[in-house]
Amino acid sequence: MRTSRPTTLRAVRRLPLDAAAALTVLICLFPVYWMVTTAFKPSPDIQSYDPRPLPRAWTLDHFRTAIAADGFALFWRNSILVTISAVLLALLVALGAAYAVARMRWRGRRQFVLAVFIAQMAPWESLIIPVYIISRDTGMLDRLPTLTLIYFMITLPFTVVVLRGFIAGIPPELEEAAQVDGCTRAGAFRRVAFPLLAPGLMATSLFGFITAWNEFTYANFLIIKQQDSRTLPVWLSSFQSTFGTDWGATMAASTLFALPALVVFLVLQRQVTAGLASGGVKG
Repeated sequence: MRTSRPTTLRAVRRLPLDAAAALTVLICLFPVYWMVTTAFKPSPDIQSYDPRPLPRAWTLDHFRTAIAADGFALFWRNSILVTISAVLLALLVALGAAYAVARMRWRGRRQFVLAVFIAQMAPWESLIIPVYIISRDTGMLDRLPTLTLIYFMITLPFTVVVLRGFIAGIPPELEEAAQVDGCTRAGAFRRVAFPLLAPGLMATSLFGFITAWNEFTYANFLIIKQQDSRTLPVWLSSFQSTFGTDWGATMAASTLFALPALVVFLVLQRQVTAGLASGGVKG
């Protein structure tokens, strides 16, 4: 009896927090739910003035329209190529920068860390005009490598911050012991510290993947003439014309567009949660 009463009081006190968390989850998931159900609704149900939470009849016509649209496979390939290239490049550069900040002592280290945090907080949309002018003057408009470099710059600060926390949380004595056994400094890091960075690498990879996969503004303003160089976010706008918007095909295309990020997140969920927590606390 003595232990049940504190437990009950604790549960009662948590009720407002649990209710607020449940309400937040519902608010966040409702647009996704409406997008998916609309993708399966027939066109008359979508245009009806009496919306229903579930379709009266399920159809795959909108998905067929989205897949059969011009450039679907090409734009999918472009998005995959740009996203994976940006993530791998950011991981490669950030790993060296994070190691230098966490393990080495050099002049300007604190200023460098401060600059990384400032870059992380800066709104990248405010830089679209300078980036456009630089791309135009250097002949880099309408090219996928330009988007790759931009997405690399957007994800790099976050990757450096998270990996720095992980490397700082690994005892340096482990690497020193490996060096005593004959490993070089790079070999000790590769054999001892690098395997322990797996959660951080997964967390930063997922962040970079979602950021580059969903980015629309730069892809829309930097890829102007070459239609074959566009990515999936820009392709979604093709279902809107002067005659109106094909909402069924748009929602079906959006559902297909969201699937890769959702699958990657579900596969890496545990590692990503642990990586974000450890990277934010250590260092």
